[in-house]
Amino acid sequence: MMYLVAVSGGVDSVVLLDILARRIPERIIVAHVDHGIRENESAADARFVSGLARYYDVPFVSTQLHLGSGASEAVARELRYDFLLHEAVRHQATVLTAHHLDDLVETIALNLTRGTGWRGLAVLNRPGVERPLLGKNKATLREYALHHRLEWVEDKTNRSDRYLRNRLRRRIQQVISAETMESLASLRQHQLILRSKIIDETQRVLPMFAAQRQAMATLDDAVAQELLGAMIMWAGAARPTRPRLQRALHAIRTYRPATCCVVGDSVQLRFTSRQFTIEVIQ
Repeated sequence: MMYLVAVSGGVDSVVLLDILARRIPERIIVAHVDHGIRENESAADARFVSGLARYYDVPFVSTQLHLGSGASEAVARELRYDFLLHEAVRHQATVLTAHHLDDLVETIALNLTRGTGWRGLAVLNRPGVERPLLGKNKATLREYALHHRLEWVEDKTNRSDRYLRNRLRRRIQQVISAETMESLASLRQHQLILRSKIIDETQRVLPMFAAQRQAMATLDDAVAQELLGAMIMWAGAARPTRPRLQRALHAIRTYRPATCCVVGDSVQLRFTSRQFTIEVIQ
């Protein structure tokens, strides 16, 4: 098995690369994404990571996105994974990222601030991506880097108050203990198991409720939203956010026939007296 190692140049990914290069250098490919958000600095980071690949004598792949300083974290993340997963297919490899325990807790906290449902705890679980450092905290990785005299680059955007994640990170460091972080990691693992069971159960019962307005009206809100989200995904669109699913469910239960409801940017529902149809807008 080959591994495509996502390396930003920060301390976390540099540590991951060093660990793998010491153990299985013949099975790794370094991958770097220059988002083009920090102009000259991001180009320098790309050169730094290219130099790491040469130092460890492993293959290197990269891309430049030219997103500009106004790009959102979400857009940058999705485009980054698009590249990584494409390269993984091309090289018949599994993507490895350097996400660690602090990242896990921050992501859960971020989702909670946005009013997440149960899915907000089943985080960092993208298919085709493995995260071997999830059990380690940031301090442990930094200690490793210092002990092995590794060099890395610091991303200035990690200190910017522009991003909610950065503000949450500082707050988490003040109020959450190491024991609580480990408890959240255990809760996330339990939630992943539940996620699999929920998906299986959704697939089993969906035919009994699909497109039936009255049937959807009889269900508990949480169950109805789960089914509706699955219907929209199977229609070929991304799963809407929880607030959008709530509004869509309200429309299914109350809108008159021959009306429609827009669900997000690419989906709308059309209603008859008894049924609704899902239309994906291209």
